Amino acid sequence: MNKFLLIFICFFTFAFSADFNMKTYETTLIGVENGYGTITDSPDIVIGSSGIISHTFLNGESSIIARAVVTEKNGANAKVRFEVFSMLAQKALPLPKILPQSGDKIVLNFLYSRSLLITPNKEIYDQIKLAFPNIDFVDPDVNAAYLSSEFKPNPGRDEFRKMCADNAAGLIFFALNGKGVFADCGSFKTLKTFKTGGINSYTLPFYSHVEGISTMIWDFKNGQINDYDEYYRYLLGEE
Repeated sequence: MNKFLLIFICFFTFAFSADFNMKTYETTLIGVENGYGTITDSPDIVIGSSGIISHTFLNGESSIIARAVVTEKNGANAKVRFEVFSMLAQKALPLPKILPQSGDKIVLNFLYSRSLLITPNKEIYDQIKLAFPNIDFVDPDVNAAYLSSEFKPNPGRDEFRKMCADNAAGLIFFALNGKGVFADCGSFKTLKTFKTGGINSYTLPFYSHVEGISTMIWDFKNGQINDYDEYYRYLLGEE
């Protein structure tokens, strides 16, 4: 058995016992103050998880008016921060003129059944898909093609948020050296971490069938990723 296979097996010691199932949690806002809301806490939500605020108008129609991110929880109540819902932040769609208020419906863990998948190679990509059969992973070729069209070999948080929005995904899975991470697409907060082994081969910016994502000749801001793990740990807010 060669060295690569040993490392490969070590990386996926967690694979067949991996558990990630953050169920959609629906409740109502019981208080609103200074851009934050209060809701009843639940084991189904964690700090950093996000969702939507829906308001029902007098005519009975409902509309998404904001995004919400969990910032605190104490077992009884949880606090959420209101943000612009990115899928509405387009010129073609006017932003709602109504602010969240008590009684509005909140849906957390929104689109958590669908995830982007960032892995360093095909072997790990295949194993992650097997490890989480309940998650619908977006084909990385779709996102790599988008980055190629934008001449963006070093995707930042904004690019990932757009890819999530374009693909109706609420999560991103990052396979890193020593761990795997599910993070929220909007907040980029880590929701769950799985301890893993090491990685010895990398494709940049991540595994896909799209090769050679380049920058514009005159673009001095964007460049190739030099260190896969260091780059994505930085995006996740790790030092």
